[in-house]
Amino acid sequence: MTTILAPNSADDPSAYRPVALVDLLDRVLATGVVISGDITVAIADVDLVRVSLRALVASVGTLTPTEDAG
Repeated sequence: MTTILAPNSADDPSAYRPVALVDLLDRVLATGVVISGDITVAIADVDLVRVSLRALVASVGTLTPTEDAG
């Protein structure tokens, strides 16, 4: 299964190339991505509950510092 997501070049934004879901997941795990959102429950314009969500999605190798052998 392929999904069209990113333009092929910056010169032609209408040109798209297919990106496999596995390639997209590999790129996300290699670089990491932050997902955030806010949810507010209100009645009659009175905020009752507010929840802020933030999640970091990355591989362990991306998050751990590497030591230089020099």
